[in-house]
Amino acid sequence: MSTPDTAAPTRPAAAAVTASAPGRRGSLGPVGLVLAGGLSVQFGGALAVTLMPRAGALGVVALRLLVAAVVLLVVCRPRLRGHSRADWGTVVVFGITMAAMNGLFYQAVARIPLGPAVTLEVLGPLALSVLASRRAINLVWAGLALAGVFLLGGGGFGALDPVGVAFALGAGAMWAAYIVFSARTGRRFPQADGLALAMAVGALLFLPLGIAESGAKLADPVTLGLGAAVALLSSVLPYTLELLALRRLPASTFAVLMSLEPAIAATAGFFVLGQALSATEAAAIALVIAASMGAVRTQVGRAKAAVPEA
Repeated sequence: MSTPDTAAPTRPAAAAVTASAPGRRGSLGPVGLVLAGGLSVQFGGALAVTLMPRAGALGVVALRLLVAAVVLLVVCRPRLRGHSRADWGTVVVFGITMAAMNGLFYQAVARIPLGPAVTLEVLGPLALSVLASRRAINLVWAGLALAGVFLLGGGGFGALDPVGVAFALGAGAMWAAYIVFSARTGRRFPQADGLALAMAVGALLFLPLGIAESGAKLADPVTLGLGAAVALLSSVLPYTLELLALRRLPASTFAVLMSLEPAIAATAGFFVLGQALSATEAAAIALVIAASMGAVRTQVGRAKAAVPEA
């Protein structure tokens, strides 16, 4: 297995720090983008769960990708000329990865609760953080986050539908691939142009599946409206923020930050779906937050060390 391409982001750590004053703002800026994207995607996921009885899991994914693609294409107006074959290959793979990640995850939440589904899914980014990391300290943060993830799952997932668990784990693998190809797409295309094109690829691939499952239900005005809200919260906003963040964050640090997703999902489940937190789940959230804070401090320290003293 090849090491994910994390060594050469578009803006090196020194540039991230010197881009604004004081120095830490340059490094914490992309972290804020990641956290905002996480909040958006998890509340969008909770809304999607309420939409599934109307449109089915595949129908919700089709609506989400289609609306997101239309919005991004209209806003970004990406150029179709002047790109190399490698550029287009990256966009196509990125689009396939997004479609697979969304499809597998929504199949999971159709069978198991949102919190455990996200908990299992985040194992993909955590595995990526271990494989991509070149510093021993990142293994510590990944291990701490992994402990919190399993604690959030109640120490085991034996009571869950095994098919749902398999779908969630598959979504996690696609999430790890999404991190890698989002970073590569961000380096090859300006602004969010690559994301818009990749979203269009994913929508074209998934639309026939959504129509086959839900048919005319997708044309219902209420379903369309809710689907548009899910698309904005779960695709347009978070993917744009994450793509911009990955231009200034190594994929290994980004992947550890993704360990916050179960905590955010639990919060969204509480407010949107009425799912209360137990003491064990609260302790698990504390662990993953501690791991993410450690990863952020490590990234900030590396960025500051890369800036030569005046």
